[in-house]
Formats: sequence, structure tokens, C-alpha cells
Amino acid sequence: MLIVPIVIALIFILLYLTFAAAKRALLVIGNVPFALVGGIGALWIRGMNLNLSASIGFIALFGVAMLNGVVLVSSINELVKSGTSVREAVIAGARRRLRPVLMTACVAMFGFVPMAISTSTGAEVQRPLASVVIGGLFTSTMLTLFLLPVLYGWVFAGASVAAEMAPVIGNR
Repeated sequence: MLIVPIVIALIFILLYLTFAAAKRALLVIGNVPFALVGGIGALWIRGMNLNLSASIGFIALFGVAMLNGVVLVSSINELVKSGTSVREAVIAGARRRLRPVLMTACVAMFGFVPMAISTSTGAEVQRPLASVVIGGLFTSTMLTLFLLPVLYGWVFAGASVAAEMAPVIGNR
């Protein structure tokens, strides 16, 4: 109850220092609920309880989810700073960072599969941690790739531009 909120607050401070803007930091920190949904869902599907091991998994999960968000938002920011319209920057940035975001998430998810299916000594500690990371990365990656660009367009260009972008980004 104490460590996870502190970690999220520290992540927000680092994001704010990175982007020098609260809106962009909030967009990236929006990956936390996306990750929570998958992590809690994975625990529920596997019939596991939230314990210390799963909580540590959430901390690791938040780090990777934030990394994916930073990669995507930074790419869009670079394009906007170079003079590209927000709509075009969001579409081009999402396309340009699709592979790096997917690779980061897939490597982490596949790396935790042996821990998730382990039955050896210590598996009762490993399984919740791995399950949280795998489930959370799945949902946060999908929502980062599809929802974060739309939210960026909505926040920085208005709702009408975001409504135009949603079908374009979804048809990559």
C-alpha cells in the first residue's frame, strides 16, 4: 500500500523532468491503469492472490510500460517540434515506434514465461511476479499502441482530430 504509490509518484516526477510538461507526463503515466488491468486480470485468471511477489511484479511492469510510453510520446514530440502537424506526427510516430514498442514488450513477456509456468522449488514466488508482468504488458502494450496516440491527438490537437485518427491508427 505504500511502496507502489511512492514508485508511481517518483515515475511521474521523472517523466515531468523528462518532458518538462505535465500533460505529456500524464499521458505516459496513463499507462499505469492499462498495465494494472492486465496484471490484476492475469492474477485473477490464474487464481492467484496479490502478494509481495506480485507487487514487485507490478513495479517492474510499470517500468516497462512507462518506457514504451516514453518511446512513443518522444517520437511524436520530435515530429511536432520539426513542424509536422499533430495529426501527421501522431500517425507517423505511432508507425515509426510500433516495432520498438512491440519488441520491448515481447522480449519481457517471453522472458517471464518460464517463471510463469515453473513448478520447481520457489515457483510460488515466481509465478505471481511473472503472471503480473505478462498480463500487464499485454494490455498496456496494446493500449499504448492504439489508445495513447489517439489521446495525444485529443489533448494536443482537439477531439475532432483524435476522432479522425482513431481509424487510421487502428488500420496499421
